[in-house]
Amino acid sequence: MSFFAVPEAPTPPAKKRRGWIGLALLAAALVIGVVLSLLPAPYLIEQPGPVFNTLGTNPYDGKQTPLITVSGHPTYPTSGSLDLLTVSVVGNQTQRPNWLEIVSAFFSPSKAVIPISEIYPTGVSNKQVEQQNTTDMEQSQKSAVTAALAHEGFKVGTKIIVSAVEKGSPASGRLDEGDQIVSINGTNLTQNSDVDTLRALVTKNGSAEATIVVDRKNAGGTGTTLETVEVAPQLLQGSYLLGIGASVSYTFPFSVTLKLADVGGPSAGQMFALGVIDKTTPGSLNGGKSVAGTGTITADGTIGAIGGIRQKMYGAREAGATVFLAPASNCDEVVGHIPSGLSVYAVTTLDESVTVLDTVASKGDTSALPTCSTK
Repeated sequence: MSFFAVPEAPTPPAKKRRGWIGLALLAAALVIGVVLSLLPAPYLIEQPGPVFNTLGTNPYDGKQTPLITVSGHPTYPTSGSLDLLTVSVVGNQTQRPNWLEIVSAFFSPSKAVIPISEIYPTGVSNKQVEQQNTTDMEQSQKSAVTAALAHEGFKVGTKIIVSAVEKGSPASGRLDEGDQIVSINGTNLTQNSDVDTLRALVTKNGSAEATIVVDRKNAGGTGTTLETVEVAPQLLQGSYLLGIGASVSYTFPFSVTLKLADVGGPSAGQMFALGVIDKTTPGSLNGGKSVAGTGTITADGTIGAIGGIRQKMYGAREAGATVFLAPASNCDEVVGHIPSGLSVYAVTTLDESVTVLDTVASKGDTSALPTCSTK
């Protein structure tokens, strides 16, 4: 009997081709992955940033410092938290996220992908953006203290000063640098007012001539004189403008100091104001609960929209908050994006915010409080 070895069957050409195609696709995917991990994208990423309790302390000048300090007026024990929230931006004009980071952020509910121009407009440097954010934060703090004290019945003296007059503008030749704007069309601007108050009055006036009373320095520095001028605002890019720069100085009935390091922008205004109220009035404004919120604020207590509210809601929930105060003007971004376990209330004024907290603290009927809805 003879035995013959059976030769191994040759690999069909089609299988060889499929093997090579698979390897080629894998190699291409690896190359694309490497490229995407290195190639910067024309976008930035917003994500939840640090959370600060306005009733507590924060690192400031190398030591833990109370965020709110009051002198010249009684202060009272507080409990729980009134958290202000921040948004961290990944990237800037020169150091941008790569495409893999961008794709990953798209699938995270707590992150948002935005064009670079939303944070850094064309022709504006990183340093200029930081300087503007610092200025906005300083103004926000002053407006917050003014609104808080006004809510408690105090009058805050304000001086709105013309800091610059644009050549060829409606105010040119009518208003001078150094003028104090006392009133517009009979509305006084020397109590509980700020630049937003001035802007709102100019907008309300429209393009008609506005009657502006100013306190103007006399020639030779011999005091000041009240003068009345007529200025017709100019409509430019949807806004009525006088063509001036303005700054505000405040005279508070007692000292309130806010210290928060490395945070810019105006969005902490509402929580600053609530923190001041809680510290300067008896009882616990939040009922000892963990409350968070956001929103700009004007001297008259109006709460305005902010950016990054989705990230802030997630940041609040991660910090343990169960109650969140959101500007009503941000409701379109709130609906459908509220993290589990967080009750969000929509507010338009500081008075409404205090009402929400009073209801929560007293375990009242929260179903009657304003919320963001799909209607």
